Amino acid sequence: MARHNEVGKIGEGIAKEFLMGKGFIFVSANYRKPYGEIDLIFKDISNKYVFIEVKSVSWETPTTGNPSVSHEIPHPEENIHPQKIQRLKRVIQTYLVSHEIVGDWQFDVIAVFLDQKNKTAKIRHLKNIILET
Repeated sequence: MARHNEVGKIGEGIAKEFLMGKGFIFVSANYRKPYGEIDLIFKDISNKYVFIEVKSVSWETPTTGNPSVSHEIPHPEENIHPQKIQRLKRVIQTYLVSHEIVGDWQFDVIAVFLDQKNKTAKIRHLKNIILET
């Protein structure tokens, strides 16, 4: 598995545990379609579906020859570009239709900052993001 995929999987696991600790109910992970993927799907305490995009970064991941990316990517959630937003919207709509879900839902982003050397992580949870381009 490529290093960035490994960091992503670890981040998704941490995000899942974080949300479950907040009382969210786990529904699904890695809902894939040919045009995109939703990392995590939960229901919140009001039973509203919450679609989660997890963006993870590791301090040990080298970029441009520098072993510390914490100052280079302070906001990994900024890597959600307009094309990604379009794919996310399409996947979410497909999920809602295929599972016959009506009512409110929301899209959240969880940024996970991993310090694998010290086995710690910091989390930033951005809630109810409007998917516009």
